[in-house]
Amino acid sequence: MNRLHPLSAVSMALQRGLTGFSIPVLLTGLGSGVLGIDSDALLLLVPIGLVAGIGYGLAYYYRFTYGVTADTFDVTSGVLSQRSREIPYGRIQNVDVAQGVLQRVLGLAVVSIETAGGGETEATLRFVSEAEANRLQRDIRRRTAAVKQRRREADSAEAETGAGTGTDTGTDSEPSPDEAARADDTPDSASESGRTPSADRTREETQPARTRRQRLFALEPRELLLYSLSSFRPAAAAGLLFIFAFASGPILDFLVAVAQPFGGPADLDSGSVGSYGILTLISMINGIAVTYVLNAGYTFIAYYGFQLGRADEDFVYERGLFQRYSGSIPADKIQAVTITDNPLQRLLGYAGLWVETAGYGPESSGGSQSAVPLADTARIRRFAENLTGVEPPQFRRPPTLARRRYLVRYSIVAAVIVAIAFGLAQVYTLERWYLAAVVFAAVPPAAHLKYVHLGYFVGEDHLVIRTGFWNRRTTVIPYYRIQTVSTQRSVFQRRLGLASLAVDTASSRTFSWGTPTIYDIDLEDARAVHETSREHLQVALRKRARDDVGLSVDFT
Repeated sequence: MNRLHPLSAVSMALQRGLTGFSIPVLLTGLGSGVLGIDSDALLLLVPIGLVAGIGYGLAYYYRFTYGVTADTFDVTSGVLSQRSREIPYGRIQNVDVAQGVLQRVLGLAVVSIETAGGGETEATLRFVSEAEANRLQRDIRRRTAAVKQRRREADSAEAETGAGTGTDTGTDSEPSPDEAARADDTPDSASESGRTPSADRTREETQPARTRRQRLFALEPRELLLYSLSSFRPAAAAGLLFIFAFASGPILDFLVAVAQPFGGPADLDSGSVGSYGILTLISMINGIAVTYVLNAGYTFIAYYGFQLGRADEDFVYERGLFQRYSGSIPADKIQAVTITDNPLQRLLGYAGLWVETAGYGPESSGGSQSAVPLADTARIRRFAENLTGVEPPQFRRPPTLARRRYLVRYSIVAAVIVAIAFGLAQVYTLERWYLAAVVFAAVPPAAHLKYVHLGYFVGEDHLVIRTGFWNRRTTVIPYYRIQTVSTQRSVFQRRLGLASLAVDTASSRTFSWGTPTIYDIDLEDARAVHETSREHLQVALRKRARDDVGLSVDFT
């Protein structure tokens, strides 16, 4: 078993020591100010907490061990209660390596091991040397590929045996991956070549990883700049709120000063309803501008130097300016492929390609699931076709009755906005409240744009779903990846004879990445797509079991 890098002991001791130091300080302030306890007595706990925290951090370092075995990656941790984990290679999905600026200077890295069981990290090594991180990444990836290969060979042999005999006697079947791994280490199998099991194991542990790497895509500086300026991430809005929480006073003074030349209030304590309205409008404009700048900077830093490559049967990526990430995307775990674009990107002829893997979705903290952040639209479509084998889709739109539904829906929203303006006019001195009715002018184009960007395609091997205007997504789902297909109907859809069809896969969903859904199609069409998808699913599963078809890692 191996230990973490010695500098990891320093980091853990400092972190735990700071925690042990801060808790008595917090208790001192709380006890003297609220409970009336003598602060001098509590201050005696500060050095005790500091020493206890440092000791706990050092103990955690010495109790933390990891090792690469023949069948599992083992991790042991815990001070008061020790926890031992054996992670089978067959369950490992990603081995991600992250390096901050200081860590890169010191030659350290954080290794995170993700499994297909969910979005949480199964094991984290904080910290190991950069060379050790690369070795673990290569070694675990090689062993994972070997397990997959043994499984495929066992399934193929079992299928051939079953086809040849018509029965399964259980005597001549291919051993399971675990049995095959143990059989390789038995004295009989080793003695045939004159080698001992220990010699075989030593050779397996020390031989270099025979990984064939090939670069598939690199984000050029022009594409990186365009991607930074044309994309939006919710984290940017969170960054704005964080800045406002720590500097609300200066920010409010700045906004008042900017709004004054346009009729804003002289200060926050005095002003009319109109001046406060101008201040609100100026604040929104400034907030949008600052959020846009934060978003562009965050995206540029996060995707600087993005490269996508192939390593055996996995996609591997690298990205990041200050915080450098590298990880893998197993091709056999990909559930769906999504082409994304927004109005600006469509205008310039660009799009992005994202993948969803089993266990977590495209915005998981486990690592970037962006196969190609941004490239020419024709190139992205070619990537998606080569990756999945999908034929060029001929989209079908919902019936025009759906567009009328959107027109009514957005009209109700516009009416609510006008009603709010009218209500404010009754309470405050709000002149020309009726100008809010201008929002009705946006209702027809909004309903039309939502309608024309909806579509679906039922292919021979894939179901393709397109939704969205501001962030349009075209999702390609192989039939053999479908988990459930459910028909959904609201009260209004039942009155109009419409239905929506939700297609779920094994990937996790986030707030902004929901389940792919075919919206507002005729009920009979929804039932037909449902039945067709179920039939294609059974055919695809039989074909996949027979031919071992899947996604291609040579997608460029």
